[in-house]
Amino acid sequence: MISRYIVAWLPMIVIGISNGILRETTYGKYLDELRAHQISTLTGILFFSLYIGTLVYFWGLESSGQAITIGLIWLLLTVGFEFLFGHFIAGHSWSRLGQDYNLLAGRVWIFVLLVITFAPLLFYQLFS
Repeated sequence: MISRYIVAWLPMIVIGISNGILRETTYGKYLDELRAHQISTLTGILFFSLYIGTLVYFWGLESSGQAITIGLIWLLLTVGFEFLFGHFIAGHSWSRLGQDYNLLAGRVWIFVLLVITFAPLLFYQLFS
C-alpha cells in the first residue's frame, strides 16, 4: 500500500508546476512577488488537499501510523525534489531556495509542506 502512495506522489510535481503556471499567467502579473507567492501557497494547499483527500478516500489507509509514514515520505520527496530540481535544473542558488522557508519575510511555503505531511493523517481520520 505504501508503494502505491509513493508513486502517487509523482502527480504532485504536476500539481505544483501547474499551480506555479497559474500564478505566473494570471494574478502574478498584477501582484508583487510576495503577494503572488502567498496566494499561490493558498491555491497549492487547496489543490494538494483535494488530491490527497481523493487518494485517501478511494484507496484508504490501514492505520494512522501508515498515514504518518506516507506524509513523512511525501515531505522528504517534496523537499528533495524542490532543492535538487531547483538547484541543478532551474539553476537557483541554495540560499535562494532556502528563502522560501523564511516566515519572517512573509514566505509561507512551509504551510504547503505541512499540508503534504499531515493531510494523509487528517483524511484518514476523516474517512475512517
